[in-house]
Amino acid sequence: MIDEKQVKKALLEEQKNEITGHLIYKKLSVKIKDKSNAKILKRISDDELKHYEQLKSLTQTDVSPKFFKVHLYTFISLVFGLTFGIKLLEKGEDQAQYQYAQMLDNGDVIQGILSDEEVHEQELIAMIDEERLNYIGSVVLGLNDALVELTGALAGYTFAFQNTKIIALTGLITGISASFSMAASEYLSSRQEEDELAQKTAAKSALYTGIAYVITVALLIMPFLLIQNPFVSLILTLFTAVVIIFGFNYYISVAKDVPFKKRFIEMALISLGVSGISFLVGVAVKVIFGIEI
Repeated sequence: MIDEKQVKKALLEEQKNEITGHLIYKKLSVKIKDKSNAKILKRISDDELKHYEQLKSLTQTDVSPKFFKVHLYTFISLVFGLTFGIKLLEKGEDQAQYQYAQMLDNGDVIQGILSDEEVHEQELIAMIDEERLNYIGSVVLGLNDALVELTGALAGYTFAFQNTKIIALTGLITGISASFSMAASEYLSSRQEEDELAQKTAAKSALYTGIAYVITVALLIMPFLLIQNPFVSLILTLFTAVVIIFGFNYYISVAKDVPFKKRFIEMALISLGVSGISFLVGVAVKVIFGIEI
């Protein structure tokens, strides 16, 4: 038997979520440039307000929105992309659906809200067309290559040179050169595609690849510029690499609805494995050739 107080408490919480969602979608509909997306967001915003009113008819209570959440999700959507922000918000709505399902004895109102929530998710998935997601493959290429190549190179340089300034300078030269090489390769690869759209967007694909590579290079080299001990710097660089891998894969898992755990572990193991092998190569080179710097 369901406790009436618990039901009302849950309904009030969902009522608060609906008015919060209403304000988030409303703000985003005003701020984004794409008119078709703006119209859909406005419609969903209106639906969320309707859900609020329907729940209010059950609770007979007015509630205030979660203003921090409104500002937070608006900020996330504008900075990290509409797709990511909305799908992150939708994860909360999925939990709401589960709570609604536990209350279906409240009648047709709850069932109607459930139906609307399912339509919302389908619309949101269909509506998003962001440039940054269209070029996600290029970003993955630049990021993956920089992580694998540079973490390995820096690990090798660390034991071979044991001087943070030389390691940073060598890593920077290696990274910048590789970024230009990778961007050029992406451009030529895209130009060879049979798809006309891929050919036309070859320059942008190359740009996204190059930018992803350069940003990753800068973040990985930073510890060697800030800390004198090369081995501590290497540990921080490897930690930074894992954080980058975690953040990027989480972003992709939310925006693209793909599994997170397997992709994260695979990418982290490859980067750290290459780093370990390269470190051993650096040890071998120094021992065999007796090079001292």
